[in-house]
Amino acid sequence: MIKGFIFDLDGVLTDTAEYHYLAWKKLADRLGIQLDRKMNEQLKGISRMDSLDRILAIGNQMDRYTLEEKEKLADEKNEDYKELILEVTPNDLLPGIANLLADLRAKDIRLALASASKNGPVIMERLGIADMFDTVVDPATLDKGKPDPEIFIKGAQQLKLKPIECVGVEDAQAGIKSINAAGIFSVGVGTKEMMKEADYAVTSTKELKLEEILKRANQ
Repeated sequence: MIKGFIFDLDGVLTDTAEYHYLAWKKLADRLGIQLDRKMNEQLKGISRMDSLDRILAIGNQMDRYTLEEKEKLADEKNEDYKELILEVTPNDLLPGIANLLADLRAKDIRLALASASKNGPVIMERLGIADMFDTVVDPATLDKGKPDPEIFIKGAQQLKLKPIECVGVEDAQAGIKSINAAGIFSVGVGTKEMMKEADYAVTSTKELKLEEILKRANQ
């Protein structure tokens, strides 16, 4: 029986991808690297340092910086991003999410956030949903990023539930792989091709209906 839901943040609860893109592009421009929106798609669902490595690889600059210098670059990007997300409000919840969260709480289903973003708690406060969640996985405590299952396994542990008692919701292929590897029922939001490995998939968050998800997950 399903007792917990573990959510990704970007592309599921809200969409701050544009803010990430603008902050990464500002850094890339400064480094003389061309980053476009298509390349930015490759950064979805992965950690800040992994994202930086991919950007540096695009510009053939992987060997130009020490680990300490790369951490400084990632911090610079994050400071720009944090300024941008101050514009986030409850109106930025994606369609259908407010109703889904309300339905989950009405059924006393526990909620966790499993996002690679270290800014997750701040964004949740800005969205007005922080009080609805029982726990947030701190990405700084993880050894491996998605598609490794660690973040979702930890989410289930923090909810004090077994993986089989949880549903994971993601919009990135790496995230779906992570959920599946954790032994959790996976719900994907995105195109049929991108979400082909999900146990259940919808094309938009407004299609996320609790009764349908529970019916499928409890089969």
